[in-house]
Amino acid sequence: MKQHTINRRKSRQIMVGDVAVGGDAPISVQSMTNTETCDVAATVGQIQALQSAGADMVRVSVPSQEAAEAFGRIRQQVSLPLIADIHFDYRIALRVAKLGVDCLRINPGNIGREDRVRAVVDSARDKGIPIRIGVNAGSLEKDLQKKYGEPTPHALVESALRHIDILDRLDFQDYKVSLKASDVFMTVAAYRDLAGQIEQPLHLGITEAGGARAGAVKSAIGLGMLLADGIGDTIRVSLAANPVEEIKVGFDILKSLHIRSKGVNLIACPSCSRQNFDVIATVNALESRLEDIIEPIDVAVIGCVVNGPGEAREVKVGLTGGSPNLLYVDGKPSHKVENDELVNELEKVIREQIEIQKQQSSSGKPAIQVSVS
Repeated sequence: MKQHTINRRKSRQIMVGDVAVGGDAPISVQSMTNTETCDVAATVGQIQALQSAGADMVRVSVPSQEAAEAFGRIRQQVSLPLIADIHFDYRIALRVAKLGVDCLRINPGNIGREDRVRAVVDSARDKGIPIRIGVNAGSLEKDLQKKYGEPTPHALVESALRHIDILDRLDFQDYKVSLKASDVFMTVAAYRDLAGQIEQPLHLGITEAGGARAGAVKSAIGLGMLLADGIGDTIRVSLAANPVEEIKVGFDILKSLHIRSKGVNLIACPSCSRQNFDVIATVNALESRLEDIIEPIDVAVIGCVVNGPGEAREVKVGLTGGSPNLLYVDGKPSHKVENDELVNELEKVIREQIEIQKQQSSSGKPAIQVSVS
């Protein structure tokens, strides 16, 4: 199957811990904890859950010195790169820099006096810590609100350029920028504008996108428009839901654009009266059972013989409804499966194919595959 090629915007590469962002690095997927940071056990647990879901990095809010000390204890217990979200108080930034933060989300213009900004930037430079400038339509500077009357793409870009100018004056170039609004078109226009003005990587997101369903749709549209343009180096899907869902949706967006493959790419029909088995129940059961899989694999579950064979031939494992149902492997008919064994057999075959892929990858040679008729 021929895939569309996206030409990515060329950007400077920075390192967030051991994760490269920008340049030719894979687009990373991140989320943010919603636990109380001072509850170390709960926050560590959520970070570990996000890591299991595939997160490349996690942001943690650090609103106080007490939270900064808790951040230090959290840092000792997790391996993922951590970004500290800090506003206004430069002393918190200096503290977490000593405690092992991997990136500072702090807007230089909001810290205060120049000596305070310089102290944070010097600390970041000395320790190799990048900075994320995060502009949000809901917290624009008062003079920009007065100038533009309301949040606009130009207002977001002007705000970002102010913070960028501070870092440029201090000769600090290891930063990334986000320009987030809850409105899709405002966000997209702002990113497109800034993308041509700086070389640093861009962090994409539609802020306050909504609940699990509406937020996923809005994020997919907005991020999809930008990613298809080649804009974006790391993404966060903002959902009023379990943060783990943000990671899942983020990877689904990247998979749909053939940008990054992780886990099962499940192609499934919406089902109709032609179906020979309960497609929806089968798909729901499979998604639940296969959540632990991180290796990329394409799977098709189609309820009838109209589109089933065509879809099944294009994927690693495909199921076509029929009398009886027919399972395809590597585009070829493999064996028949009765309805009461569909989920178990599909899971078994999918996991077998993943093991074969692992063998091929480790040996560099095609693995022997047995087809059962």
